[in-house]
Amino acid sequence: MISSEYLIQQIFNGIVFGAMYALLALGMTVIYGILRLIHFAHGALITVGAFSFYLFFMVLGLPFPAAIVLIIALGALMGLVLDVVAYKKAVGGPEVAMLITSLGFYIFIENLMKLIVSPQPYAFHAPEFLDRIYSMPVLTFRTIDIFIIATSVGIMVFFTLFVKRTKMGVAMRATAESGEAARMVGINISRVISISFIIASAIAAITGFMWGAKYGQISYNMGFMAGVKAFVAIVIGGVGSIPGAMLGGFMLGILEMFSVAFLPPGYAAYRDGIVFFILILILIVKPSGILGQKEVE
Repeated sequence: MISSEYLIQQIFNGIVFGAMYALLALGMTVIYGILRLIHFAHGALITVGAFSFYLFFMVLGLPFPAAIVLIIALGALMGLVLDVVAYKKAVGGPEVAMLITSLGFYIFIENLMKLIVSPQPYAFHAPEFLDRIYSMPVLTFRTIDIFIIATSVGIMVFFTLFVKRTKMGVAMRATAESGEAARMVGINISRVISISFIIASAIAAITGFMWGAKYGQISYNMGFMAGVKAFVAIVIGGVGSIPGAMLGGFMLGILEMFSVAFLPPGYAAYRDGIVFFILILILIVKPSGILGQKEVE
């Protein structure tokens, strides 16, 4: 018999992981909506963000707020560099060319990180105030859990308002709807794409810190599975839908936690396989995703 306390605990754990998946899915959806690009290199920016915080906070001893600001700035800079170096010339060409370029840059960044930091995992220590444990009658959590949920929801709300209320947000929506039409009405498509990469990459960088603080460990290849699961969240929620990406992220986190918590001992090791099996079932029932819409060519 499963107790209500155990169920509540697992739902909370799922929301924490789902918040991180939702953030990553949000960044990938922004890029996909404008360029129709599955941005594999997005996962590598998680690794960059985590190790950058490790350098700034744990090695150099900078204050926590300064370290966070620096990793966000570095992530934004990395996004701009990727746009200028990797994708600027490929825009307008075959979509498969950009896809291969994205995959190539992910492999390059991952192996560069492997060369710099070594293949061994690193212990990742969050600031002491984020590591405090609180026990309630029905729930046990750490401060980092609340930080992850609050920060993720705050970024999602801010981004939603940015897209709906600002001139650049309107330009991004117009470009996602039709790049050619947006160009005809005077929108600077190149600038919109650069801003999209900057925002998405900054989000990925701070998610890297959250990932490391939650797991307590970082490694050179930590971004691969996180990026893949973020794309799974996008497909579940509906490809191209920003609300769908957020919903898909939270659903994925809860489903993953349930697959670990409620299966017999020994089956938890198959959590990734179970997640992808659920993805297949959802695609069979609703191929366009929960909030996605069929596109007419």
